[in-house]
Amino acid sequence: MHRVVVLALEGVYPFEMTIPVRIFGTAANSRGEPLYEVLTCSLDGRPVVTSADFSLTVQHGGEVLPSADTVVIPPFVCGPDEEREWLPEGLAEALDRIRPEARVMSICTASYALAAAGLLDGRPATTHWNEAPRFKRAFPEVRVDADVLFVDDGRVLTAAGVAAGVDLCLHLVRRDHGSEIANRVARMCVVPPWREGGQAQYIERPMPEPSQSSTSHTRAWALERLHEPLSLSGMAAHAGMSVRTLTRHFHSEVGTTPGQWLAQQRLDHARRLLETTDWTVDVIADRAGLGTGASLRQRLTAAIGVSPTAYRQTFRARDTEGLPTR
Repeated sequence: MHRVVVLALEGVYPFEMTIPVRIFGTAANSRGEPLYEVLTCSLDGRPVVTSADFSLTVQHGGEVLPSADTVVIPPFVCGPDEEREWLPEGLAEALDRIRPEARVMSICTASYALAAAGLLDGRPATTHWNEAPRFKRAFPEVRVDADVLFVDDGRVLTAAGVAAGVDLCLHLVRRDHGSEIANRVARMCVVPPWREGGQAQYIERPMPEPSQSSTSHTRAWALERLHEPLSLSGMAAHAGMSVRTLTRHFHSEVGTTPGQWLAQQRLDHARRLLETTDWTVDVIADRAGLGTGASLRQRLTAAIGVSPTAYRQTFRARDTEGLPTR
């Protein structure tokens, strides 16, 4: 069983600390058997003072870190001398005890701890959008992307903020066991299995004029027609907007352009079909509006580094009974 260890540091935010417990702890196979073991530890096994008006008693100390397959560090409060406290005493040594093949994940501003420990040097990463400018100044060697909800760089992963911690945990469940199980976890936790766009939609901006309309109905319309040719002008006509206005609204609401959003939705749909059907790559490419199997292979390889066949072998739903075939 995959072991997840949540490392609670002094000043930990309680809500973020429980996200991995809730998401990974809910994941189970078709027989109801848990897929993850989730442990919570402190550096020394002693109770941890939280950011709230209470402390937490944990069952484990840092001795469980070498046995972890995934280590999650939730955000924690730093004092007045923040730069010195980004890497609390004993944390560097604890991180050194993690196995080289284990994953290390930060939620929100815990990315500061990973960066201070050197784990993000030369890597892409994210943090809360409000902290991104300071983070870039403090760690210029880290390739910070403040627009995304999370970054999966293989062994090292970073989530942008509170809810993005949920997104990243669900992403890892999907990466480990496929969309069927990740979606089931999302339903049980009453959260969306994935969210459109990035942090751009949460950055503070002036409120739009009351007369301005949303693109949500056009997005829903397009999702029902991914197998059809969809042009930017056609989407703008459906929304009752000019192409320029639609593009502006899209970027404001979703954090990306209509074309980029549509391409991502088609690729996501193709991935779901690879996991849940026996259809050929050519058929899936056609049903997702990606044209040919060659186009799907090129786009999937560019996006996640694997071919459709390799993706299907890795993420195929375990129970394929009743799947449509063609």
